[in-house]
Amino acid sequence: MSLTRRNFLALSSVAAGSSALSTYSFAQLGRDYYPSDAALPTLPEAEFLEAADLTALDGDEQSLLVTLQGLVNRRRPRLYFYWGTDATNKTWLDTIHVPNRTTTDPWEFIPRYRSEVRGAVVYDPNLPDTVNLATSIASLHGGVIATSELAKRFNLEVLDDLRGRFTSGLAAYQWAFDHLWPQMSDRILTAIRPANTVTVANVPWTMLLQESRPIHDASNKATYTLDLSSLLSGEAVYLRFQDAVPSDGWGPSVSQVTMSADGNTIASFQPGGAAEQPYLFDAGGSQTATGWRFADGNNYFIYRFTPPAGTKQLTLAVTMWNEFLVTGTSTAPSVQQANANFRDYIVATKAPVFWLDPEVPAEAALFAQILQRAKPDTPYLGWFPLGHEMTGVTLCGQHGSPVVAADFFINASVFAGVRAHIDSRITHPPVPKIENKIYLTMTMVEGDNIQYNQHRMRDMWDDAGRGLVPLNWSISVLLLDIAPGILRYYQRTRTKNDLLMAGPSGAGYTYPAVWPAADLEQFAKRTGIYMQRTGMDTLFAYNRDNSTDLPLSAEIVDRYKRNVPNLLGIVYNYEPQSQVSFVDGVPLATLLGVNDLASGKTALAQLGAAWDGKSPLFVAAGLESWNMLPTDAKALADSLGSEFEIVRGDTFLQMLRATQG
Repeated sequence: MSLTRRNFLALSSVAAGSSALSTYSFAQLGRDYYPSDAALPTLPEAEFLEAADLTALDGDEQSLLVTLQGLVNRRRPRLYFYWGTDATNKTWLDTIHVPNRTTTDPWEFIPRYRSEVRGAVVYDPNLPDTVNLATSIASLHGGVIATSELAKRFNLEVLDDLRGRFTSGLAAYQWAFDHLWPQMSDRILTAIRPANTVTVANVPWTMLLQESRPIHDASNKATYTLDLSSLLSGEAVYLRFQDAVPSDGWGPSVSQVTMSADGNTIASFQPGGAAEQPYLFDAGGSQTATGWRFADGNNYFIYRFTPPAGTKQLTLAVTMWNEFLVTGTSTAPSVQQANANFRDYIVATKAPVFWLDPEVPAEAALFAQILQRAKPDTPYLGWFPLGHEMTGVTLCGQHGSPVVAADFFINASVFAGVRAHIDSRITHPPVPKIENKIYLTMTMVEGDNIQYNQHRMRDMWDDAGRGLVPLNWSISVLLLDIAPGILRYYQRTRTKNDLLMAGPSGAGYTYPAVWPAADLEQFAKRTGIYMQRTGMDTLFAYNRDNSTDLPLSAEIVDRYKRNVPNLLGIVYNYEPQSQVSFVDGVPLATLLGVNDLASGKTALAQLGAAWDGKSPLFVAAGLESWNMLPTDAKALADSLGSEFEIVRGDTFLQMLRATQG
């Protein structure tokens, strides 16, 4: 029968019963939704969606509803939520061609789907990482996550209460690793920031200590003692460390913190380790080195201390240097609210979720344990604390896990159930005769990033300048699983000047040089399968070890060559200049990094002026996708002299092949 909205809602409201919910597993969706050769799980087909705008809700309220969405959509995608200032969330709802209705009251879904929810797992607002732990427990037991207040408001049975259970996020994740995750999906790993910081307005800060002289050499390193007794009027004391001279980037560096109450030590730690975690209230963009924390420019960090009741004298001793500004308050300067992003897909797929910093030794050790226990080529979906991208991608690669940047991906539990025909055909424009010119190809970078594919790339794609000049668009081939409707939209609406290029660096973001050889072979095979299924034969790659760019070795190129059918060639890295080469007959080109239109014009004008005009010159440019639009690519093209000819990446690589006979 045809599925109308009326009979669809009738079917969706059938009570499952708490015993069925408690034993329901993702595996029961069937192998059709997660076959053994698939990188990411899909979900049953979305046939009708009910949508709501959650912008007016706070993060805790959004997260309750988004975990409800994960439970509901696990059986069949039915709920679609959007929020924030990014209009693409609503745009995609109008693009994917799934019948839908929008409600003005998202809370109507609580009673609507109450029969599919066993209760709530309450997280600890004083330990944000318990948001992730609560998500894991809720996904296993058919629950949502909530604050205790929200659980009471909606009369939800408390399945588990995590308040006061753990002393640190590391302890919570270690417990989950030991006791919880063995029951969960072993096919993917996820890593999402557990909570977001929301600033409280009009907090009064007291200036305690300042060093505003231009000191960059730690010559003022000392242990400074502060009397904080005047701040004992509240439940806690908050200390903020900032850069006293933000313009020069030499802010406070702290290597030891000791807090005493009436002469008794209540806290003593070196930053960067597990001992610091119970007191680090807000990292504020600060960073750690071995044994110390620093905050340059507009970054900061805040510690929170809770003195014993009745404390009369509170004293801080802090070892610190460079340009610092220390202020204090007894008023909570911000609150932590649960981060709803991507949490629906985590619940729907019963995926382990954590948030560990690869640059904090204790956290990196557990991070490595998690990766070691995972099977080779297990995708890691999410991102890394404090933007520690290169360290994190390197660590994942060393253990055979590709990264899928998904930290701002919205409604994955819907998009994974949207069916779309993906065109696997590959066609190329005619290859022109090679003349004495500078042949330029331009590639939009960032394509491995699925939240970029969903948001920023859609804005760029809708730019009026698209299609006016040849342009390569790197894109994730894993959209085939998690969002085929998004991939199909780009296929369907591309012009003859738009080339969809896989990567970086294939079936997930990774640095091939750091992979174990056997695992890299498996990754290359999956890359070949997904490129073939998505109609791509050109590849963009990054090859690094942490922050050091590396050339593509013959071993790496050969793995791609033998596993990617008809691979035309590879563009890679993001460097001060473009160089072309051949490895085993495969053309390679490093990307000339173009950060913005002005610097791009300068770099290409200099390149044109230096060209001797005696033979063809091939140049590949990478355009910084967060700063540039197709309109900028057109303006860049218009600035070039007649010696330049702009071509698509496939034409560029075929022409390179032709130069080798």
